[in-house]
Amino acid sequence: MIQVGDKIPAATLMEYIEVEGNGCSIGPNPVDTVKASAGKTIAVFALPGAFTPTCSAKHVPGFVEEHAAFKSAGVDEIWCLSVNDAFVMGAWARDQQTGDKVRMLGDGDATFAKAMGLTLDLTGKGLGLRSNRYSMLIKDGVVKTLNVEGPGKFEVSDAATLLAQAKAGV
Repeated sequence: MIQVGDKIPAATLMEYIEVEGNGCSIGPNPVDTVKASAGKTIAVFALPGAFTPTCSAKHVPGFVEEHAAFKSAGVDEIWCLSVNDAFVMGAWARDQQTGDKVRMLGDGDATFAKAMGLTLDLTGKGLGLRSNRYSMLIKDGVVKTLNVEGPGKFEVSDAATLLAQAKAGV
């Protein structure tokens, strides 16, 4: 499992863009994790799946609501990662009204989750291999904080916990 002080793994995530602009074409666009995090402070939270109860009712809304506070704490971007395709993540972004507050990034084949050592096997529940629920602050591609949830828990990866860490300058 990745540790504080490690560089995030190189992987390509996918982001669905509905409106062309800022050099982004409409449709799924690749996001190179190393390039996209270079020189930035990013609040990342990962979760098992789009449109799932805890993820939709608590996890994503918390980060959307605290967007301005994260910006004030020096966070450049907020990323939501899930083992879903870019089209599902785009639909979920519309549903959750993330707008330009949270980048909804699909890790369709769990490449990033595997490289992080943070997978969750939900095969017996019909969901296959997913990402564990966690949050982290990364600065210039290096993990500064890491909050990994226990199975079925939502206690340490929430927006309030990560925001407090960002405000503390961790």
